[in-house]
Amino acid sequence: MAKAEKATAVAELKSSFEGSNAAVLTEYRGLTVAQLKQLRVSLGEHAKFAVVKNTLTKIAANQAGINELDDLLAGPSAIAFVNGDVVEAAKSLREFAKANPLLVIKGGVVDGKSMNPTEISKLADLESREVLLAKLAGAMKAKQAHAAAVFNALPTNMAQLVEALRAKREEAGE
Repeated sequence: MAKAEKATAVAELKSSFEGSNAAVLTEYRGLTVAQLKQLRVSLGEHAKFAVVKNTLTKIAANQAGINELDDLLAGPSAIAFVNGDVVEAAKSLREFAKANPLLVIKGGVVDGKSMNPTEISKLADLESREVLLAKLAGAMKAKQAHAAAVFNALPTNMAQLVEALRAKREEAGE
């Protein structure tokens, strides 16, 4: 690979690191081209999966301010650059790794935080962003409905109290 090609590759990798929410490093030793294509399809629009050269990736990651991947860049490496929902991409990678044990998740960086394979697996256990937002919206709506019920109850209770007081006075002959 000529110097110009290496410089271009480093610039593209640096751009990918800077423009993504997360980067998940994997080892793909033993996977066929068809299996890698299947993985790319399963990731869909959540992530871009690329086979990378370790030395160039170290340089690009360091230029992008990511030093956590240096120890993980050994052997055949590929990176899933996540642009969007990190949870969905982690689920796709985990499911593919279950079906194809030759794909090994080495670790990664999510929003600048280094993550080991166990943490990435835990991330895959989370519900998607849309589901979490829907639950939050539901909880907020429930709180608002409760508040509305309390505010509606105040005038009703006051009217019942006034009526009880009127009835008591009427009984007492006042």
